[in-house]
Amino acid sequence: MQRRSVLATTVAALALTVTAGLGLTGCGSGRMAALHANCKTKGLSWKVTVLKDTPHSTHREARLSGVNKGSQPCVFDGFPTFAVHVGKGPESDGKGQGRTMPIDLGRGGTVTTSLRYKDHGPGMTPADCLVSNDEAVVGAPRDHHQKAIKVRDEKGKKTRMNICDQTIWMGPPVELTS
Repeated sequence: MQRRSVLATTVAALALTVTAGLGLTGCGSGRMAALHANCKTKGLSWKVTVLKDTPHSTHREARLSGVNKGSQPCVFDGFPTFAVHVGKGPESDGKGQGRTMPIDLGRGGTVTTSLRYKDHGPGMTPADCLVSNDEAVVGAPRDHHQKAIKVRDEKGKKTRMNICDQTIWMGPPVELTS
């Protein structure tokens, strides 16, 4: 009888350990997703939109979004790469603010990151800024490839990002749900 009791206790302990382990690293968990961050720059359709100018503000808001155009779902984990530069000269780089969580991005799913940067103020011209360009360079988190994309306004027309600082602040990426 004692043998069955020890065996039953061992089996129960093993089952509890396996269940706890799956709870920590289950297929849909954030911890497991972080190990499989596999969204690729070329598999995403990128768009950067400069939002309407706020009166009396030296800061400008923009939005960077990526749509998964790949044939499979992917995991978007971290801040994307974002930079605006002039030739091989000055450059303003995106810097993340806040904590990111892995996003399981299904085919056709959209992920968005808010951008904020210092624009030219009253009495200044875009030429007074560090960087002014109608293109930005983007890349998926943990992907070394980058892609140049056109900067657009809210109406979809080509516009410029005039950035008077070396840093473009980025909010944590979020998934857009329809």
